[in-house]
Amino acid sequence: MSSKMKSWISYALALVLISASTKPSFAEDASRQTGVNTSQSTSHFKKHITLTVDLDYLIYQPKEAVKASNKKFPTILFLHGSGERGTNVWDVTKHGPPHLVKEGKDFPFIVISPQCAPGEQWQTESLFAFIQEIKKRYPIDPDRLYLTGLSMGGSGAWNLALKHPTLFAAVVPICGRADNSVLPFIPADRMQNIKHLPIWVFHGAKDPETPVKRSIDMVNSLKELGANVNILVYPNALHDSWTQTYSNPELYTWLLSHNRKFNGFSGKFE
Repeated sequence: MSSKMKSWISYALALVLISASTKPSFAEDASRQTGVNTSQSTSHFKKHITLTVDLDYLIYQPKEAVKASNKKFPTILFLHGSGERGTNVWDVTKHGPPHLVKEGKDFPFIVISPQCAPGEQWQTESLFAFIQEIKKRYPIDPDRLYLTGLSMGGSGAWNLALKHPTLFAAVVPICGRADNSVLPFIPADRMQNIKHLPIWVFHGAKDPETPVKRSIDMVNSLKELGANVNILVYPNALHDSWTQTYSNPELYTWLLSHNRKFNGFSGKFE
């Protein structure tokens, strides 16, 4: 099947799910799975900018979002880690919010979980183009769009948030490779908006893959600039600092407490 046909079929499936008045079902390639929340389905996005953006993704919508016609909903954009890269988008359900959906959790959020291609890293401008498209496809409240990711996805979340801070109401990077050396090179007007973006960082103190110092140094540097950033370091956690984070209801309460309109951003929203 051609890529064009695959994209058309995936998009048609997403439209059917949005307009259906009954509970949506999984795509055919997921029929072998059992014990999952059936309101999570696959879709696809492809667009040529300076590079071609070609992403499969999972989309979960609360029942209210499927039935509603005019209401907008808070949305989580989740970026997975390096172990979930590939060509089977259902691998994204191994961790994080899509895993909880698979286990039957009902979120008050739309949850969108793209998959990174084999051997690749999250690309900031590709994700930016993807976000602009999904805001057209789904009933996303642009003032309650939240960004989170783990490991490689935590790094991707840092990069995307620092480049496009006014896109998000709040950001949660988990054990990502934060790079505070980029901060002096960020333009003053963008840095002013970064300082107003709520960021909650999580990391394991004993992480053998991504040293916790990466997160601590970034948080300290941002705090020195007056940013709205905090960190929670799990004293006994290794690299997996995401399971207890995403399982904690307080995280989602914190996300919902933030709205882009009230962050104090200057200039136009992206």
